[in-house]
Amino acid sequence: MRIAVDGMGGDNAPQAVIEGCIEYLKENTDTTIIVTGKEELLSKELSKYTYDKSRLIIEPAEDIISNDESPVMAVRRKKNSSLVKAVTMVKEGKADAVISAGSTGAILAAALLIIGRIKGVDRPALAPLMPGANGNFLVLDSGANVDCKPVNLVQFAVMGKTYFENVLKVRNPKIGLINIGAEAEKGNELTKASYELLKDADINFVGNVEPRDIPKGDVQVFVCDGFVGNTVLKMYEGVSSNLFALIKQEMMSTIGTKIGALLLKPAFSKLKKKFDYKEHGGAPLLGIKGVTIKAHGSSDGRAIKNALRQAKKFYDNDLINKMNIAVAAESTTKQSN
Repeated sequence: MRIAVDGMGGDNAPQAVIEGCIEYLKENTDTTIIVTGKEELLSKELSKYTYDKSRLIIEPAEDIISNDESPVMAVRRKKNSSLVKAVTMVKEGKADAVISAGSTGAILAAALLIIGRIKGVDRPALAPLMPGANGNFLVLDSGANVDCKPVNLVQFAVMGKTYFENVLKVRNPKIGLINIGAEAEKGNELTKASYELLKDADINFVGNVEPRDIPKGDVQVFVCDGFVGNTVLKMYEGVSSNLFALIKQEMMSTIGTKIGALLLKPAFSKLKKKFDYKEHGGAPLLGIKGVTIKAHGSSDGRAIKNALRQAKKFYDNDLINKMNIAVAAESTTKQSN
């Protein structure tokens, strides 16, 4: 497998990107990584490591797309940027997947303009895997589309189901619609209309789910527009990080709690790891014709390594082809009804 990596994307690039690539290659002998970016900077980072030079290749790209640029304009104007070069490699068949920790908007724009969408998918969706009390779950869309139509949420549900069944090996996962109440008549125009479409789709739709029930993990796939999904994602990250900080503060407050903290340290370390986004690597952009992974902007080497692992899973499970089939089947079912 060949993976193109945006070497200049993210807060900690290129150091974290190179570190993650090197660590990944130590564990995987059947992958070649092509890192795009400023050759001098990438070569300087690579000089710190011993690695197989035939399996980690630099593709020079002098431009960088920053977070404060207009995504579409930047992608169109900066053809020689590290992101555009990486995405173009997938389009041209020179790479089987692309990973970037750069601007979410730019990654979405580049994937849409250069690679294109799966037939039958109107809008792609970001689908991060999140930890729940009873298991992991997906939330899509988590930020690619602020405004959506009901049909988009049905497509999100079909893609989420396909991803969960093939990558996480959960057959017929439960799918819920994020809403302010469990009753069918609750919500705004989007959720009410989406509810009617989702209940008739060929999925295991369990109805509306209130935000307070999301962390349970009893439902595997949640669908919503990108505004709601991104709010859920960021709130989830904020609550978990602050909660761990508060627990640590209280545990260190007295001699007695410090002793208790020593005894509980293994359990807390395991729990903290479970909620660490670096363990999941990034969010796949579902609905694009090529494997596209958006890594967290503050990714370190471990997060990049896990994003690479996620891309390989996506590719090995032939998810693009399976999503093509699933979306086409849902479209046929809708037309026949």
